[in-house]
Amino acid sequence: MKNSIKVLGLSILIVMLANCKSETKEKKRPETNTVKENITSEVEEHAILVNKPDELIAPEGMVWVSGATFKQGAVAGDKMAMGHEKPAIDVLVDGFFMDATEVTNKQFSEFVDATSYVTIAERGIDWEELKKQVPPGTPKPHDSILQPGSLTFKKSKSPVTNLYDFSQWWNWTIGANWQHPNGPKSTIKGKDNYPVVQIAYEDALAYCEWANRRLPTEAEWELASRAGSYGSVYNWGNDVSVLSEMANTWEGDFPVSNSKNDGFELRAPVKSYPANAYGLYDMAGNVWEWTSDWYNTNYYKEMNGQNTVLINPMGANSPFTPNNPLAKEKVIKGGSFLCSDSYCASYRVSARMGSSMDSSLEHTGFRTVVSIDMLTK
Repeated sequence: MKNSIKVLGLSILIVMLANCKSETKEKKRPETNTVKENITSEVEEHAILVNKPDELIAPEGMVWVSGATFKQGAVAGDKMAMGHEKPAIDVLVDGFFMDATEVTNKQFSEFVDATSYVTIAERGIDWEELKKQVPPGTPKPHDSILQPGSLTFKKSKSPVTNLYDFSQWWNWTIGANWQHPNGPKSTIKGKDNYPVVQIAYEDALAYCEWANRRLPTEAEWELASRAGSYGSVYNWGNDVSVLSEMANTWEGDFPVSNSKNDGFELRAPVKSYPANAYGLYDMAGNVWEWTSDWYNTNYYKEMNGQNTVLINPMGANSPFTPNNPLAKEKVIKGGSFLCSDSYCASYRVSARMGSSMDSSLEHTGFRTVVSIDMLTK
């Protein structure tokens, strides 16, 4: 992450991208970026799965997301939409089951108890492996920096003029991990129903492998968030004045002060806010959620204007971020408790961000999905 070298400082960047271990294998899915010349015949030929088959029972804690054809990406009238969200693309997505909430501390604890899994943030850092991801000639950081840890949020003591200088609110913290999300003195005791955080991509995949589930694609995530309302900026409509009632976000002078009008300054327990029309909670705010798609800033532009519809798209073929040429980033969706209207307003449905696969942060978690083919094998 070349840009992060400038804004976070070398030591923070290196550890943020470190912990390079062998990846848990992703569940393979058929290549489905199918494209034909005629959109109408394309849709007609694909037997889109809208309704849940009667013989299938929803897995525990999951709800059905109806399949649909819709425009993925920024909607008309979204003044906060960024270039990497547009122009919107035509997609067709089959129905599937999705976790009603973000994976919780309790659920992740059950996984760890059953498998003895050790997350990225809890592992030591291999400098020889890390050197492959940073610019040639990068000096080896002090051994104290190579200890297990992760990034935690800290308020700025004074107003911020450069919102791209992330070091003003992110702090590298030795001992921070999913059991100690805000640092070694913090705990998740008594917080079983909070979303698990400090989860790197590999950690999420490991959980999915154990639970026989997978991460959603960006298209699936957006379909689920919209819940049948395909022209709205937010998953509850277009009225931003009800934000504090609908989502856990940052309200105030970011990152200096938070009014907590929504009831929380940091993470909130799952189901603290109303569910969307499909019964899904926290599809806006609280914590960012991993998807399986590569983050490529040109994806929407490359896919648009081809007179095609993408069936069950799985995103870009490879990652690309101009300012982070060395990073392999995946798309994260939904925004978090740190999202502010003065910054990115990522509680919007089409909002997206790239996160390095080996990064774990205080505001990042995940939820899983199960497609019909996974239940009928």
